[in-house]
Amino acid sequence: MSIPFAGNFISAYALGVCVGTLMLVFGRKQPPKRLIVVFMVLALIGNTLSALSTGPAMLIAARFIAGLPHGAFFGTAVLIAKILAAPGREARDISITITGQTLANMLGVPAGTLLAEHLSWRLAFGTLALWAAMTIVLALAWIPFVHPVKDAGMAGQFRFLRKPGPWMILGAVFMGNTGIFCWWSYVSPWLSSVGGWSSPAIPWLMMLAGFAMVVGGLISGKITDNWRHAATAGLGQCISCIGLVLVFLIPGSRPSTLVLTFVISFGLFFISTPQQLLMTESGQGGGELLAGAAVQIAFNFGNAVGSFIGARMLEASSLNYHYPALGGVPFAVLAVLLLVVYSHRYEHDTDALSRMQHVEV
Repeated sequence: MSIPFAGNFISAYALGVCVGTLMLVFGRKQPPKRLIVVFMVLALIGNTLSALSTGPAMLIAARFIAGLPHGAFFGTAVLIAKILAAPGREARDISITITGQTLANMLGVPAGTLLAEHLSWRLAFGTLALWAAMTIVLALAWIPFVHPVKDAGMAGQFRFLRKPGPWMILGAVFMGNTGIFCWWSYVSPWLSSVGGWSSPAIPWLMMLAGFAMVVGGLISGKITDNWRHAATAGLGQCISCIGLVLVFLIPGSRPSTLVLTFVISFGLFFISTPQQLLMTESGQGGGELLAGAAVQIAFNFGNAVGSFIGARMLEASSLNYHYPALGGVPFAVLAVLLLVVYSHRYEHDTDALSRMQHVEV
């Protein structure tokens, strides 16, 4: 199976994320804790089917199912964190919540790579299924009860989308992640073919990338509580954009690929907290769940498109692993521009009220 074809599995998962987020429209009357459990049951089913798949078609379908709860899960988790946070500490607590995702990248990605390379890719998916089952138990035991959000009706959940501000943020998320995932989707072969790293070193480099994501998310959380949210996200997007340019321009070496992996990974999750908080704020009045999850739709839609474009760049360049990053640069630049325009138009001050000018209440 070729690496470009394997990108279809990434795209299937990401498209599942986009479709699955719509489950929140019908689950708006349910307590967030119950939603979390339901979403993890879907993750359990999807990963179990992935481990048992008998061919590419079944695996693509299984990855789609496994992706269904992703955006809805994180949108709900962020809302719970925001509700439980002390006033003025929302970004910090959301960044800690998102750090769970980054720690999963830091530890889970290299662990999955090791299992797949040295034992079986089925065991990697089976481990994910087992982890989902354990998460269900922990969610039931640890997550406190939180009342359902205000029921604004089916149409009321979409009211926040009447103004351009949320669309600008979602556009920035989509463009930014399309740009980054043109490169990130093929980071392992880039590290080996361009950087000259051996296969046993790749999981450790993925762990370094996960550490960079953790650091980026935690630093961003502290900054976001005290500075303009879109400006903070724009700073992180600039970091990643510069990194993508350097990936294309700098000849491959171990030191350069090591540094660039850290820098781009840092920027990727530096962006997450401010954008997530902006969207959650924009949904106040009944659309909080959908607004928070919409970020995951844009994120994973960008993931899918970026993976597709990266594959086309690889095919067009005869598997030159510098080129996927080049394909991502225009998208990353557009993301920076959207965040700059948003900040200039809406963020006249650092307080929450000024950030809400784009929200119709």
